[in-house]
Amino acid sequence: MNHIVTVEQAVTAFAPDIEPTDAELDAIELEMPAILAAVDLLDAQITSMDRPANELDARRIRRARNRVLSARRKLSNRSAAASVPGGAA
Repeated sequence: MNHIVTVEQAVTAFAPDIEPTDAELDAIELEMPAILAAVDLLDAQITSMDRPANELDARRIRRARNRVLSARRKLSNRSAAASVPGGAA
């Protein structure tokens, strides 16, 4: 018979490494507009699930989806511009 034991010491041994680094916090801050747009899209989709579909719900979802796409485009353009050294050749 195998006994199940806790591994509390192994988990808490790395407690200083649990906090995010400054670089990770900066990356989260950079992605925050895309994250908030995705939350708004989910909110619009969840709201429309509780009642029969109507034109206002469809418009709200469409606008939220466009905001998500716009935020992702801005994020990808920003990261692509940051990774390209130099200008156009």
